[in-house]
Amino acid sequence: MELLDKIRKYESLHIVFWLMKDSCWMLELKWLGALMIVPTVFLAVYISYKTINTRDIYINVAIFFWISANSFWMLMEFFNHNQHKNLAAIPFALGFVFVALFYFRNAKKKEIIS
Repeated sequence: MELLDKIRKYESLHIVFWLMKDSCWMLELKWLGALMIVPTVFLAVYISYKTINTRDIYINVAIFFWISANSFWMLMEFFNHNQHKNLAAIPFALGFVFVALFYFRNAKKKEIIS
């Protein structure tokens, strides 16, 4: 099976865990939501590792940072540390940096090919 086909299966599973985590947040199921962080972040790291030699690495790392920020924010709200939830801006910003790198690197490659 080709690498991208394998990755797609993990991405689909990753989305399920992500939706479960965010649903727990919405329903205020604190401990289940906190528990769902583990498989969600694990799969984000695993997918990033598996795509390390592809251009998708930048988007996958951005997704990792997005989930990390989102999870941190959720935990701060769940466990009454709202004064710290603005620190989630750091991984959100890093996610934007990696998205910019993805587009910058792709534009640069297209320029070289042309």
